[in-house]
Amino acid sequence: MKKYRVGVLGATGAVGQQFLNLLNGHPWFEVVAVAASSRSAGKKYLDATGWLLPGEPPRWLEDMVVQECTPGDELDFVFPGLDSTVAGEIEWRFAQNDIPVISNARNYRMNPLVPLLIPEVNPEHIQLIPAQKKKHGFRRGFLVTNPNCATVGLVLGLFPLWRSLGIEKIVVTTMQAISGAGYPGVPALDIEGNVLPFIPNEADKIQSEPGKILGQIVDGQLVHAKIRISAQCNRVPVRDGHLLSVSLKLKKRASRDEIVATYREFTSPLSEWNLPSAPLHPVVFVDEPLRPQPQRDAFRDGGMAVTVGQLSPCEVLDWRLVILVHNTIRGAAGGAILNAEWLHVNGLLR
Repeated sequence: MKKYRVGVLGATGAVGQQFLNLLNGHPWFEVVAVAASSRSAGKKYLDATGWLLPGEPPRWLEDMVVQECTPGDELDFVFPGLDSTVAGEIEWRFAQNDIPVISNARNYRMNPLVPLLIPEVNPEHIQLIPAQKKKHGFRRGFLVTNPNCATVGLVLGLFPLWRSLGIEKIVVTTMQAISGAGYPGVPALDIEGNVLPFIPNEADKIQSEPGKILGQIVDGQLVHAKIRISAQCNRVPVRDGHLLSVSLKLKKRASRDEIVATYREFTSPLSEWNLPSAPLHPVVFVDEPLRPQPQRDAFRDGGMAVTVGQLSPCEVLDWRLVILVHNTIRGAAGGAILNAEWLHVNGLLR
């Protein structure tokens, strides 16, 4: 197949670089444009920014010149890695100009006609796109978002239980990596040997987004799932990998063996599509006393699978467990790339 021509917006930032790294050699998508702020526009990419990820940047970046974040005819769709302070206006402009936007920003996540997509969980939510296009007068363009990086771990990590046993209540405490704060991120004097017990707006996202993701489309409208969530968020001195300590109340009684079996038997509902970024086992249960750990488990399946462990009875609710998600891969750039792959096989990226 002829590859899609892809633009990465905010390409000089930490998430933008993760997009470029993951798209290197992608069988369906080819990066033909990198864009950033006006202070970087006109410079060669490697002159405009320092490479933040391990290893060397892809060789094809050497000759690429940074453009401003304006729509162009050469693009089939874009991956924005933009800060939310500027993402809203820029992403809307691209959608208006016939360029689909597969966003990583929070600006349109809770819009009722914009899919908040985790393809293994709510693949049918792409049915919202035609109504979105009709309401806003988009022709070929539209908006799709992926959730907050910690929300992805929470929802995907609990989805096997939600689907089989039902969940009524969740109490979650996050220990979130410093890479989630972007670059240059948190000052060393604040985070080294320390924990910051507050991340602005983070708890609100974790408490509100799962209801939309787990909701159902009824008569063309998205009805949010009923689930009560209490979240407390902390920034910890870990480079990559958000760890979530979860207590939950199930709708159906289940033994530990039944819960473990539910996880062991869960495989990706996307497997028949052979999507390049979709792991066969997107949720992996580990029954070891010291797992999951960011250093040992965050890059599982290239960072696209979440890891669940530490399952034990909870004296307040029913059960408690720990979930680990790679925040800049599955929780950001990799999740958005998987969303684009799902849109492609459903004929929405013509």
